[in-house]
Amino acid sequence: MKIIKNEKLIKRNGQIGNWLSLGALVVLGIGMYISIQRTDLFIYALIALLVGFTMTQIGMYMGNRYGRSPRPDEKLDAGLKGLQNEFVIYHYNTPASHLLVGPAGVWLLFPYHQRGRVTFKKNRWQMSGGGFFQWYMRIFGQEGIGRPDIEIDNEVRALRKFFSKQMDDSTIPDINAMMVFTSDNVEIEPADTPIPAMRLKQIKDFFRQKAKEKPISQEQLAAIKAALPE
Repeated sequence: MKIIKNEKLIKRNGQIGNWLSLGALVVLGIGMYISIQRTDLFIYALIALLVGFTMTQIGMYMGNRYGRSPRPDEKLDAGLKGLQNEFVIYHYNTPASHLLVGPAGVWLLFPYHQRGRVTFKKNRWQMSGGGFFQWYMRIFGQEGIGRPDIEIDNEVRALRKFFSKQMDDSTIPDINAMMVFTSDNVEIEPADTPIPAMRLKQIKDFFRQKAKEKPISQEQLAAIKAALPE
């Protein structure tokens, strides 16, 4: 499998996350100092604490995705290692964050590092379990699954628009999506879900099996790769 990734963007965003986290500590410290030493300036202390908290959230978001190793792209690379050479995975250099192209078709991969039990009920994805720390992070650290359906729909539309500028609409293949849970301590409850959801260690065999079904022709595959960055 060939790996193509935007190293400059990864490095830049990782540095931004680090600086935001450090800046957040400074701003929070200023807010705490004002709240203790200058009670008459309470409104400024409150503003500083709110700004610091926001910076912390953004810093954690950036750090989780671009800073701390193994990053999501590195985990996906490890999970897919061993796929045949016709497969190419693109990280952060197309309208999709993680795009896998190969004999199995075109797939958007959405990695999640959360622990616990994953369920799909009443058209909503939910997380439960994982202990107190995981519960705390879901509340305060942006660790929930959120709305994968919205995120996936946005990336599918953006990628289809990108392809429409590079090739004839009739040759644009189906764009599929998959949720990938990278933690070993996650349990996915089987359900009739609109989006496949799998553990990281399952996806390589899944794509090997998909490739045997030949959902895409060699001509289509060549045209898609020609439209994407090298």
